Amino acid sequence: MEGIMRSVFLLMISFIFQNFVFMHLLVSQRHRYRRLQTQLLNYRRKNVNASIQRQRRYLQLKKTVMFTYLATKSSVRRTWAFPRIHGKVFWGNILNNFDDGMWMQHFRMSRNTFEFVLQLLSPSLKRKTTGWRKPLEPRLRLAVVLWWYATPSEYRTISCLFGLGISTVCMLVRQVTNALKTLCERFICLPKGERLQKTIDGFFARGYKMCAGAIDGCHIPILKPHVDQAAYCNRKGWHSIVLQAVVDHNFCFTDVYVGWPGRTHDARVLANSPIYQMAEAHDGYLFPREKSTVVDGVEVPIHLIGDAAYPLKKWLMKGFLNHQILTPDQSHFNFCLSSARMVVENSFGRLKGRWRCLLKRNDVDINIMSDIVVACCILHNICELRKERYLPEWNTDLQCDVSADVTDREHNRITDDAQAVRRALVSLLS
Repeated sequence: MEGIMRSVFLLMISFIFQNFVFMHLLVSQRHRYRRLQTQLLNYRRKNVNASIQRQRRYLQLKKTVMFTYLATKSSVRRTWAFPRIHGKVFWGNILNNFDDGMWMQHFRMSRNTFEFVLQLLSPSLKRKTTGWRKPLEPRLRLAVVLWWYATPSEYRTISCLFGLGISTVCMLVRQVTNALKTLCERFICLPKGERLQKTIDGFFARGYKMCAGAIDGCHIPILKPHVDQAAYCNRKGWHSIVLQAVVDHNFCFTDVYVGWPGRTHDARVLANSPIYQMAEAHDGYLFPREKSTVVDGVEVPIHLIGDAAYPLKKWLMKGFLNHQILTPDQSHFNFCLSSARMVVENSFGRLKGRWRCLLKRNDVDINIMSDIVVACCILHNICELRKERYLPEWNTDLQCDVSADVTDREHNRITDDAQAVRRALVSLLS
């Protein structure tokens, strides 16, 4: 029995030992596998990091080579501005060889008036001389833009003539236009004092009394806009913006309001204009009330005159409608008013004939085009005030499209006060 127990005991001891050895080998194998796996991961990380480092060194070397090349190349002369020798020759030819007639033909003003405008704009157009290019002189800046204003030439044509870049010509047009706009209050303003009395006398010489200006609108062509195309398409089928202007007896603009789409009715443009707000804010008196006169017990103020598209106001007179049965005195009133109002149509014709950029569809933004129109009106006034000649050939191909919208009764509600003033004027002119 003891032998059996001893055999069993030895078998158990042997089994336990074998299990212990097996477990030890298994654990050792697992530890070895993990070490190998860790070594493999470390090897892969090392290779990846080495690859990244190689790429970084390559990029750094590439940057170094590129910057070295640029630094070496920068020492060689680069083309900052494309040399255009013929432009300098052309400008020198203008200064030295243009006679008074050629100067007038191309710049629409005499040399004296050109120098006058240059003196006004020089502070705004002059640029400092730096270590870069020599800046363009103010005289050349003004000449380029006046040439562009006066002709239907494109930017590319002006660029070739004066030897400037196209972008430079565009920039000069904006700069000179903005500089001219600063002169607006000086050269475009409603008459006051002695000037107001001269304006009244001037319209009286044209056959109409108590008038300080004629108002009307005309269309300035533009390229088809990207938005609201229908709104800018006028009654004649082309795209435009509206210029509303008041003109005195000497063809000078005393008020301008520009920018409304071409389809807009004249009465609506007027209702949104500053001159309308000014007149309505002063109880219908646009000019000093002491200048008014009393006719048949009715106070007749100094006023403007317009066509049938405008509303009848105390400060804005228009003729009787032609489809009505008119008395001889009313017909005479219409004749006198129409004769005096012709001055505004003539002014628009002289404006567009002198500054022919207003006759073509310019490739500029609508807002910038409005500024260009104002700038041309300022130059027009300067020319008229300085008695510059207006050459007959400037009327060639001139189609001054003055607004002549069909009367809209909604915009023409006539007040009793306005009718009384018009009846008094009929009596005054009869």
